[in-house]
Amino acid sequence: MTADKSRFVVDADWVEKQLGAPEFRIVDAAWYLPAQNRNGAEEYAAGHIPGAVFFDQDVIADHSTGLPHSIPSPEFFAAEVGKLGIAATDTIVVHDGPGFFSAPRAWWLFRLMGAEKVYVLDGGLDGWKREGRPLQTDLPEPAPATFVPNFDAAKVTTFEAMKDIVASGSKQIADARGAGRFTAEEPEPRAGMRGGHMPGAKNLPISVFSDAGRFKSLSEIKDTIEKAGIDLSKPVVTSCGSGVTAAVITLALTSLGHTDNTLYDGSWSEWGSKPDTPIVTGRD
Repeated sequence: MTADKSRFVVDADWVEKQLGAPEFRIVDAAWYLPAQNRNGAEEYAAGHIPGAVFFDQDVIADHSTGLPHSIPSPEFFAAEVGKLGIAATDTIVVHDGPGFFSAPRAWWLFRLMGAEKVYVLDGGLDGWKREGRPLQTDLPEPAPATFVPNFDAAKVTTFEAMKDIVASGSKQIADARGAGRFTAEEPEPRAGMRGGHMPGAKNLPISVFSDAGRFKSLSEIKDTIEKAGIDLSKPVVTSCGSGVTAAVITLALTSLGHTDNTLYDGSWSEWGSKPDTPIVTGRD
């Protein structure tokens, strides 16, 4: 890794050399929007990195909120990833298909729950396949592990806190949705949801952070974030459609050494579905 690359992003050469090593875990965390016409579980079954386990972001979630893939309780998360053979002390590499779509959410969740050695595979499974690297179709049978959670609630923004932030402008808001959804020029993919964005939010679509599935250099990322109007010396809340791709911005911020950031888990699925939350449409 060079000095201008995120320390949380690892390349396929390194990962391939680690395959089969003790306390090294590969996690396929692919999740997609309906419009992407991809199914993470089916793609995993058709061929995955040797030893990889599948982390279902819709299953390992809190199902009581009425919102998609909400943060699970630490106890439920620990039980589920323990079944996958993952301990908090392991070196964990997560990936999705394209590289930087849903994998950063799993990276953030593992860190939120207390794991420290967590990384994202540069290029994703798509890049791994393009390069002709090894795949397997046999499903691994990992020995159960004990994941001891150490949940960091300070990294999560709730709806009540988000209302205060919007009302007071006390923190910067970075929205990872595409520009069309941010301005309400394109409809939301979920029925019955208003379009637009929270007052004061800045748009940082996830597409600006990677190129052909590769995470951009830290200097490019810093420039992109600052040009969007985000001051890296001040706190940031990340948001998106349903709390998944917001973590791409979180990964970018954390890679730059920015630590005063939280993720609004309900994101637009929550904010945009309320009848009385303030919403801005159009371009600033």
